[in-house]
Amino acid sequence: MWDACRTDRTEGRQDGGQATAERLAVRGVIEATVAASFDLPVAELGAATRRQAPVAFARQVAMYVAHVGLGMSLTETGALFGRDRTTAAHACRVVEDRRDDGDLDCLLDAIEAVVVSWMLTLDWCRSAGLPAPAGEHPA
Repeated sequence: MWDACRTDRTEGRQDGGQATAERLAVRGVIEATVAASFDLPVAELGAATRRQAPVAFARQVAMYVAHVGLGMSLTETGALFGRDRTTAAHACRVVEDRRDDGDLDCLLDAIEAVVVSWMLTLDWCRSAGLPAPAGEHPA
């Protein structure tokens, strides 16, 4: 789907700062969307420790959206959130197992749609040479 954040295309290039800014933008969009959806502070999603179950699940949803919604590999997803690929894989399994709940399934579909829409909008603005929409803070 959306792949501007792929690390395999940016490693070894001289614009590594741009690649880092792209990854930060991706993570910021995902975390803001998931945090708002679960009524949690964004800072809780990026915490180094597990936190309480609702926060841990929201973090797993963020990884799931990066992998499933944006098509990132598990390695890229783990790296994006400061975790390894096995943690990202576990997060995706946990979220997928809970999609049987109709309300959660609808929420996940909405989160994925919002994140993909934001990423496509950011891409379009950059390609058109326009300033980023309000809310994106380039690194």
